[in-house]
Amino acid sequence: MRCPFCKASETKVIDSRLANEGDSVRRRRECLTCAERFTTFESAELVMPRIVKSDGSRVPFDDQKLLQGMSKALEKRPVSMETIEQALNQIKYNLRATGDREVLSQRLGEWVMEELKKLDQVAYVRFASVYRSFQDIDEFRQEIDRLEAPTADS
Repeated sequence: MRCPFCKASETKVIDSRLANEGDSVRRRRECLTCAERFTTFESAELVMPRIVKSDGSRVPFDDQKLLQGMSKALEKRPVSMETIEQALNQIKYNLRATGDREVLSQRLGEWVMEELKKLDQVAYVRFASVYRSFQDIDEFRQEIDRLEAPTADS
């Protein structure tokens, strides 16, 4: 690891701890040349499957694009960024767990809707309206009725 201060290549690890719920390792390092200390994070680089869009084109998975879409649906809703990131991590876990090299965008969209439904029903309906291209108010009403149906049985 190269020192970010003096660019020397000799550093030593002072302390290592698990971070990010065990998904990465936080290392405290010290430069042997300038004695400055700095922190690094180490995590496994996992290859995400490509996304097959409805037009047949294939694009790399872009978690920033996914985060933007979810954030737009959750705009002005009482959901913390930490909770959104947990939902994003669950979606990424689902993608990796398929073991496939390619995943249909429809499947990805369904996972996003599942996570949004857990987080905030308004955000879920917002996302669903764009994702499913609602044409009129009746489609909104049908989606809201589907949301309310399971709670009516309780």
